[in-house]
Amino acid sequence: MAPGLSPSRDTVIAMKPHSPSCERNREPILVVLREHFADRRHVLEIGSGTGQHAVHFAAAMPWLVWQCSDGAQYLPGIRAWLDEARLPNTPAAIELQAVTAPRAGFSPQPVLPGAGDDGAVGFDAVFSANTLHIMGWPQVEALFAGLDAVLAKDATVVVYGPFNYGGQFSSDSNREFDGWLKARDPVSGVRDFEAVDGLAAGIGLRLVADVAMPANNRCLVWRR
Repeated sequence: MAPGLSPSRDTVIAMKPHSPSCERNREPILVVLREHFADRRHVLEIGSGTGQHAVHFAAAMPWLVWQCSDGAQYLPGIRAWLDEARLPNTPAAIELQAVTAPRAGFSPQPVLPGAGDDGAVGFDAVFSANTLHIMGWPQVEALFAGLDAVLAKDATVVVYGPFNYGGQFSSDSNREFDGWLKARDPVSGVRDFEAVDGLAAGIGLRLVADVAMPANNRCLVWRR
């Protein structure tokens, strides 16, 4: 490509990233989301990664506005998936990163479609897959603290990934995965369910479902 020229739309789409795990887990996750997002309208996905989940879920649940977000380095890949799908319910992805120090503007606070005269704002649903074990614990804490400012008063939050229970690994594969994570980044690791549930409770979320998923993962569902 000549200097100064921007890549064409077709070139960007051809460069879109791909995650095999997204292809494997998207249908089991969709079963959970169809149930718990049936009455939701505006979803914030935290850590959209490649963007594959977003296009699959937004296509399957057209009543939702699906807002992707991730670090700046992931936005071009997400954009490639969204551009190819051309779905009417997937606005442009926004940059969003968990931070350890409080800051204003954690994310936009959209007026919900059909919001009443009470001026209710915020996302009435949040989804995140395979993110908490990648972050350091201070970032996990910052993530939940930041959510408090952008959730609608009756929001539903769904988090997918591996979790320990009672301080114990739920499978040998999760123990091995935790070792692999820590070798790659010492601050990462499979999180304890009780600790994460405590963070959720701290912002007014109540656990309503803990769903067993393939490959020793879970879908945790909270409602505000």
